[in-house]
This record gives sequence, structure tokens and C-alpha cells, in this order.
Amino acid sequence: MRECERTSTAPEGEDSRLREEVEDWEEKGVPNFVYRQKELLEGIQWPRTAPSLLDRTPRSRFDSALCAAWRQRMELGLFRYRLGELQTQTLPGVVGFVAQLNVERGVQRRRPQNIWSVRQAFDPEQFNFNKIRPGEVLFRLLREPDLPGALQQEDILVMINVSPLEWGHVLLVPEPTQGLPQRLLPAALRAGVEAVLLSSHPGFRVGFNSLGGLASVNHLHLHGYYLAHRLPVEGAPSEPLDPGGRLHLLQALPAPGFLFYTSGPGPDLEALIGRVCRATDYLTDHEIAHNLFVTRGAPPGKTSPSSALTGIRVILWARKSSFGVKEGEAFNVALCELAGHLPIKTSQDFDSLTEAAALALIRDCLLPPAQAEEVQAALVALIAQDEQ
Repeated sequence: MRECERTSTAPEGEDSRLREEVEDWEEKGVPNFVYRQKELLEGIQWPRTAPSLLDRTPRSRFDSALCAAWRQRMELGLFRYRLGELQTQTLPGVVGFVAQLNVERGVQRRRPQNIWSVRQAFDPEQFNFNKIRPGEVLFRLLREPDLPGALQQEDILVMINVSPLEWGHVLLVPEPTQGLPQRLLPAALRAGVEAVLLSSHPGFRVGFNSLGGLASVNHLHLHGYYLAHRLPVEGAPSEPLDPGGRLHLLQALPAPGFLFYTSGPGPDLEALIGRVCRATDYLTDHEIAHNLFVTRGAPPGKTSPSSALTGIRVILWARKSSFGVKEGEAFNVALCELAGHLPIKTSQDFDSLTEAAALALIRDCLLPPAQAEEVQAALVALIAQDEQ
């Protein structure tokens, strides 16, 4: 059913072989996954068949490497829980929320760090990705220069999220020893967007939570994971906010957000990365929490859920700051919830949650209208500077 298909527990003897493999990797160092621009895939679409048949579609080299290594770590028991088949349903209503029951993540995930500011400095004494077990790292993601003399892109460590949302849930972490705080940087965003383009699965998405936007670790990282379902933000309609069409407002439910779009790799992608990071810099500098989601999607305008996924959508939401996980709620609002994917903590909530209740939880996390208008005006002004 998934791009990373499930397997049974490793048989006796197989477990020791897998451990020897990881020990060998630890001894030799982290393996490299080197890719070239020609591997960035355009035109990936949802198949006409049901999502349960996605595992029959051809995998890219990136998907194969990620899924094979991720599955090995699951068999070795390096996660906090063994992820089984997640109960999934689409909530009745106009939005099309994809709800999944993930009790173990709600109970066993690491408690969030003590965070009090969107601009908080990195603290080496708190948990960070320099303190993980070596076996949690899958590979180093490296882009090979395509032109003689071109600078090589900064490498990114791809590691398992030990409390996974779904199969294939990984973290993209720029060199951890740099001690970067959870503030989005162009090199990290570029790696996230290109990871989506490296996948032949239309449901591989990447996202970022700022401090105050439910990031639980103050060490720069993005999330990537597979979800074999369409999400509302892929084809939601939008309207331009600037004459050049560089920034759009995604008005549809589940939450209004700022839409940046590119048709694929090349100069337009580099320009998009710069615009997005200038926007997140503004939000961070003004102590405004935010979430970001990268997915294959339709061009801006009057689109629909059935629209072709012709490019990459990057959606940015400014929101109220929320420090720590709120207990007793069906879900916590971060990058995937704003995109329409709801990981639910309890069976009772999974059985009883309605679209209206989900929207109420999400609206409670959004900026009040007056502040939202101020942020929109500021971002439009930033984009206007690009045009000058």
C-alpha cells in the first residue's frame, strides 16, 4: 500500500545480519546519496487506480534508497514503536481531511523542548541531532555540481524520525555539528524541494515547523514522509497578491496560507527559494510562528482537487505561537494538519472527529484577522522589492 511497503519482523539470523550492516556503516561513515539535476522529476501524477496500488508504481532511485534503509531500521527496532497499518479515513465534508489513527506517536514521542521564542538560540545542552544513535542516519544527501567549477550544494543528513507519522518519515538535517537553530535557511529548503522532485511518488511531501509552530527540537530540520492520499492544498484555488504572480493567497480550507509556485527545477526554483526564505526571515524576526509545506501541486488560480500536479507548491502559514504539545486535543496543529492530514491520538477522537471540530481546532491556531492583514501587507511589500 505504501511506497515503503511493510514487512514482518526480521527472522532469527536476519536481525544479526542487519545489525552487522549498520555497524559496518557506522565504521565506514555515513553513506552518500549523490544526485544530479537530471534526476529531478517533473510531471509526476496520481495514478488513476486506488491509492492502495501505489506500491506498484516504479520507484525512483531516491525512493528505493530511502525506503530500503528506513525499513531496515524499523526491523532493527531503532524506532520508539513499530509502525503498523494505520487506520485511515477521509472526513465527510467539503475539505477532504485525511485522518489517521496514530496512538503510539501521541503517547511515545519525545516531549518537546522548553521553547519560549521563535528566535531562540541553539542550546547544545538540550537534545539535538548530534546526540542520536549513528544507526538513525540513513545517508547523506548530496547534489553533484552539473557545471564545471560550480559549487557543490551543502550536504544534508537524512535520518529516521524515531516517532514516525507514517512509513518513510525522515528528517532532513543540514550538517548537525554547525548547531543551527530551527530557522529556515535556503540550503535546507532547497534540499527539501529537491527531495520532493527526486521522488516518483506523488504523495512524498516535505515540511517545516518553526519554533512556536510546534517544532519540538531547536536544531534545524525539515520533515519528509509518504502519504498515499491526495491533500486539499494540492489543488486549492488561489488569487495573486502581486502583479508578477510571485505570491498568491490560498483562501480555501483548511486554512488560508501564502502560496509560492514553481513549474520545476531551474532559475525559477532558485528564485522561489529566495522569496520563501525572505518571508520566513520576516516572520522569525517579528516573532511570528509559522509552518511550511512542500508538495507537488497545480498552478495557482482557479484549480480543483482533480487538477494535474504540474509543479511544486510551497505553502506558508503564519500562525499564533504555541509552545509545547496541548494535551487532551484530538490533534496538534502543525505542518501536516494545516495541509489537511490529521494524525489522531486516540481511537475515541478518530471515531468521533467531524470536519467542523477539526476546522475549529485549526482556526484557534491562526492569527487574528488584523494581524493576518498586517503580515500579508508586509510580505507583499517584500515581493515588490524583488521586482524592482
